Amino acid sequence: MSTSAELLPSKLLIVDDLAENLQALAAIIRGEDRIIYQARSGEEALTLMLEHEFALAILDVQMPGMDGFELAKLMRGTAKTRDIPIVFVTAAGSESNFDFRGYETGAVDFLRKPLDISAVQSKVNVFVALHQQRLETQRQIAALELSRKKQETLLAELQRTQAELEKSISIRDNFISMVAHELRTPLNTLFLDVQVRTLQLERGNLAAFGQEELKKMTERDRRQMKNMIRLIDDMLDLTRISSGKLSVRPVSTNLSELLERLVHDITPQAQASGYTISLEIQDNIRGDWDAFRLEQIIVNLLTNAMRYGNTKPISISLQQQENQAVITVRDQGQGISPEDQERIFLAFERCQGNQVSAGLGLGLYIAQQLATAHHGKILVESTLGQGSAFTLQLPLQAQYADAAGVPDS
Repeated sequence: MSTSAELLPSKLLIVDDLAENLQALAAIIRGEDRIIYQARSGEEALTLMLEHEFALAILDVQMPGMDGFELAKLMRGTAKTRDIPIVFVTAAGSESNFDFRGYETGAVDFLRKPLDISAVQSKVNVFVALHQQRLETQRQIAALELSRKKQETLLAELQRTQAELEKSISIRDNFISMVAHELRTPLNTLFLDVQVRTLQLERGNLAAFGQEELKKMTERDRRQMKNMIRLIDDMLDLTRISSGKLSVRPVSTNLSELLERLVHDITPQAQASGYTISLEIQDNIRGDWDAFRLEQIIVNLLTNAMRYGNTKPISISLQQQENQAVITVRDQGQGISPEDQERIFLAFERCQGNQVSAGLGLGLYIAQQLATAHHGKILVESTLGQGSAFTLQLPLQAQYADAAGVPDS
């Protein structure tokens, strides 16, 4: 904490119409801890008082024009000057009524000529000391208030950090629980299949492994392993997003051809689930994108449509709008409530509606993050009972911070 010696010097105002009186009084009251201002009239004094904060005003009573009493009345009637201590100087005898008039106008003391140098110095020193103490008190109050605000800010930051930590721990625990639950299903299926095959082999029942049966087993194994790989990929992407290492490697890409190929590849899976997919695209839409990441976004949107589409037709459209490529995936399923639309792009959020959804609730979150990495975005329009439309907007040309991206390893 700083000491009062570090405070600004106190300002003193002396007012007298005679220059020799001002010089004499200034010589008496000068000091290192003060600055002395001089005024030859009441008007000049008022101007100085409006510009400076004074610790004391020493006024000559008898001045031509505005005398000391009139100046004191004006000072007491103005908010900026009403609290300045006033000391009058007069050559009149004590039998005059100057004392009464002076105290009536708010004076704190009288000095009579000829001046007692020691008495004047002592009195002025008291006022300067009081002013310095007042400044120190104000400084300490300001320092305490600043310290209080800093403590409040620090406490708020600590509370936010604690809340974020608790949220992170909760997310971690939920994440581990969901991963364990989601991985258990395909692992249990594989384990049971292995047990059944082992039992058949132990019994020498090779007929159980005919060509048709082996084909079914292989397909079942492939499906379960694909589910586990998808879960692991989602976990890896979540880690990359959290650490700021999610990368895109943009190259010149024909989005029309990419979308045609992707829909062609996913159609058998869609038909097996009872869906038909119609495609309406504008030819030869090109831009600088990461084709692998775009496939990931579109597959997530199609998977979401097949999860909630109630086996009704799904449509996909691609068109160019000014400097953007726009892909819309539309289903005719259960729809999404306005409340759910606010949270479906958050991690671990799943729109359940009338059915329990599988997965970790990361698909749309990762898709939105990938769209953002391409300087694009995903929008949703939906009405309950009438289906949903997810629209991916991608700029044809974007300035990437690092065209090579950040390694995924």
